[in-house]
Amino acid sequence: MVVSDERKVIKGKLGNVNSSVGRIALIAIGLIAVIIGGIFAGQGMNLIPGSFMTGNRMWLFIGVIVAGVGITLLVLGLRRPKTGGPSK
Repeated sequence: MVVSDERKVIKGKLGNVNSSVGRIALIAIGLIAVIIGGIFAGQGMNLIPGSFMTGNRMWLFIGVIVAGVGITLLVLGLRRPKTGGPSK
């Protein structure tokens, strides 16, 4: 079957796709992106002073996008199976 062959190739080159390390990495990167996005958005909205980014709306939009990507990564990481085996 083609699907099982693709899984073997992915497992052989990248390790187990559903590993707990990958799950933790997605959650950690997502959390960092949400925090950074929140800081950027706060500076863009002039809520966090002390930077060249303060009051510049461009940083508000960049922050919202970065936070959105972070939320997506968090959801993907939290929805992955906790074990390294195939999901049932």
